[in-house]
Amino acid sequence: QVQLVESGGGLVQPGGSLRLSCAASGSIFSIDTMGWYRQAPGKERELVARISSSHSTDYVDAVKGRFTISRDNAKNTVYLRMNSLKPEDTAVYYCNARVATVRSLYFNDYWGQGTQVTVSS
Repeated sequence: QVQLVESGGGLVQPGGSLRLSCAASGSIFSIDTMGWYRQAPGKERELVARISSSHSTDYVDAVKGRFTISRDNAKNTVYLRMNSLKPEDTAVYYCNARVATVRSLYFNDYWGQGTQVTVSS
């Protein structure tokens, strides 16, 4: 089994910064893409950013230039640095990872429990 544990959410004023972290643990053989999604009240879950095992990145247009995704493969951890936060960034942020386990060498999607980010004055 694989667990994703997120941390770093909270309340921040507009223009402020936060860094989210997500550590994967368990019977991991290999991790492919890792990413962050978010879901605001009444809206669909959307991709925010993702990063491949070779560190190529992809961002939704709304966060380009403000958010930076990175990962530490040795620690099975992905980060999301969020700068110049806006009220519209308020959402529950979920970590996602495509993981092949020791038991099954096929890649499957795993999700964290979510962490709340609130941007408000």
